[in-house]
Amino acid sequence: MSRPVLTTLLVANRGEIACRIMRTAKAMGLTTVAVHSATDRDARHSREADIRVDLGGTKAAESYLLVDKLLAAAKASGAQAIHPGYGFLSENAGFARAIEQAGLIFLGPPATAIDAMGSKSAAKALMDAAGVPLVPGYHGEAQDLDTFRAAAERIGYPVLLKASAGGGGKGMKVVEEESQLADALASAQREAQSSFGDARMLVEKYVLKPRHVEIQVFADQHGNCLYLNERDCSIQRRHQKVVEEAPAPGLSPELRRAMGEAAVRAAQAIGYVGAGTVEFLLDARGEFFFMEMNTRLQVEHPVTEAITGLDLVAWQIRVACGEPLPITQEQVPLIGHAIEVRLYAEDPANEFLPATGTLALYRESAPGEGRRVDSGVSEGDVVSPFYDPMLGKLIAWGENREQARLRLLAMLDEFAIGGVKTNIAFLRRILAHPAFAAAELDTGFIPRHQDVLLPAPHALPAGFWEAAAEAWLQGQPGHKRDDDRSSPWGAHNGLRLGLPARSSLHLASAGQDQAVALERSAASTWQLAGEQLVHDQAGVRRQHLAIRRDGTLYLHWHGEMHAIQAFDPIAEAEASHGHQGGLGAPMNGSIVRVLVEPGQVVEAGTALVVLEAMKMEHSIRAPHGGTVKALFCQEGDMVSEGTVLVELAE
Repeated sequence: MSRPVLTTLLVANRGEIACRIMRTAKAMGLTTVAVHSATDRDARHSREADIRVDLGGTKAAESYLLVDKLLAAAKASGAQAIHPGYGFLSENAGFARAIEQAGLIFLGPPATAIDAMGSKSAAKALMDAAGVPLVPGYHGEAQDLDTFRAAAERIGYPVLLKASAGGGGKGMKVVEEESQLADALASAQREAQSSFGDARMLVEKYVLKPRHVEIQVFADQHGNCLYLNERDCSIQRRHQKVVEEAPAPGLSPELRRAMGEAAVRAAQAIGYVGAGTVEFLLDARGEFFFMEMNTRLQVEHPVTEAITGLDLVAWQIRVACGEPLPITQEQVPLIGHAIEVRLYAEDPANEFLPATGTLALYRESAPGEGRRVDSGVSEGDVVSPFYDPMLGKLIAWGENREQARLRLLAMLDEFAIGGVKTNIAFLRRILAHPAFAAAELDTGFIPRHQDVLLPAPHALPAGFWEAAAEAWLQGQPGHKRDDDRSSPWGAHNGLRLGLPARSSLHLASAGQDQAVALERSAASTWQLAGEQLVHDQAGVRRQHLAIRRDGTLYLHWHGEMHAIQAFDPIAEAEASHGHQGGLGAPMNGSIVRVLVEPGQVVEAGTALVVLEAMKMEHSIRAPHGGTVKALFCQEGDMVSEGTVLVELAE
């Protein structure tokens, strides 16, 4: 049988994964096709494709989740194959069948394999039959509250509710006691329905202090299947991975082999083809339990590529065209160590709420040996509330784990983003933490060390304000005379005859403000050279990235990027007055539930409104007890960040 001809590939996705897939496709000589919503018309993945097709709509349900539109885009562009990426329709068996029925190549597993693993409940039964260890739980068809209550009592609290049809932390809730079950189940079902179009749930025992270790498997159409080592993905927030690494620290060759062989059995049990990941919980005793199989390319696949030297997207393309796997299990490399961090537009200090806005500043770390950045954005792009908030991934490889860790820390220090809140400083604190350096990993890492990883707001030090003031003044147009730059009259603002030069200004950053008076001193000098603020003091020179964008100065100070503006007392007073008694939307999104009515008396912590943004639900809670004075929203409303939703009187 002749192999199919593939010259044009459509990527049915967006963001960094679409850019990453197209990079390999272009290197293989293929024509690339991007699809985009109206929101993403000028997004990076659209700009980088050879051909782009407009799907229309704004939300995923109006664009990236519409099978008919995607197939029409393939036909219009002449694509012979479709790569689903991850998320969206990547694990949708109906999509895979529709592609095959249209005579196109699906760069993923057979629809039957997706069906088998698409329902976590059915997958558990299959894995049990294949001899793969399972966590105790309920994976049945009945979905009523009483069934889940009985199952949770039998399993024993705490339990974990999970969406049967998906992953990525969507539709996942930890329930500590029975009183929390009803609300948690209802919320998880809504999230699952919104993200996957399927509200079915399962419940499992919540294993304490587990590690999340997953096996990358790959199978061809000729019956060959192998595992490409493992990844440790234990560092998570809100049940979503934040840091991934390969190989898993401390895993013995014997345990690696046992987990790898179990993963291969899982794949073979469902007739798998292509790239897949079998996820396990690993306890302190070395026992492992099947969690789920992701029938797609994983977000964290670059760390596997880094330690094997393989291109998994290239393998996907070749296997889909009928080629056999190019190596055997014995030939799978394991070279050095790799660590990846996920860069999110979010506010770690505010319960990791997604952030939206325009990337006024976006600078990636410099390329180099063992360094890789997979990004889906560029400076000037808009981060919208309609999609996942991940901007990209930073991957570092080293000959050993410590070299990879230090290299990744350096990459984070070089990264510069302004205009949208991100988790860069949070990621840096994780990598710098002694427990991470010692590879003391489990899924409770972040909550256990949250006092260090998520420090309480503190007053910015005097040194910061001095640096900010110097960068602000020296970055002002006309700071020096262009006609005579050596003249003392043009050397500095604040020149005083016979006295040290002095300048005064009032700056604001992160809700703080400071009046600063600068006096020139030979013992401590500052010089803004391009985008580097150079400080010389006592023979020691330090540099800080300082970039001006319109009325904002972005200053990198001790591992964090700070946005600085001139203090505006009138605007500050208006903002303070406008928020008195009003609870605002923490981000752009849509109102999915209004839980109170005017005149209702509520206690501190009561959920008032539920906001959906980036496929996740966020409850707006009463900061104190009081009476609901007024409501300014209703279910279905789209609201902007800062919009007052509820007025609460004490």
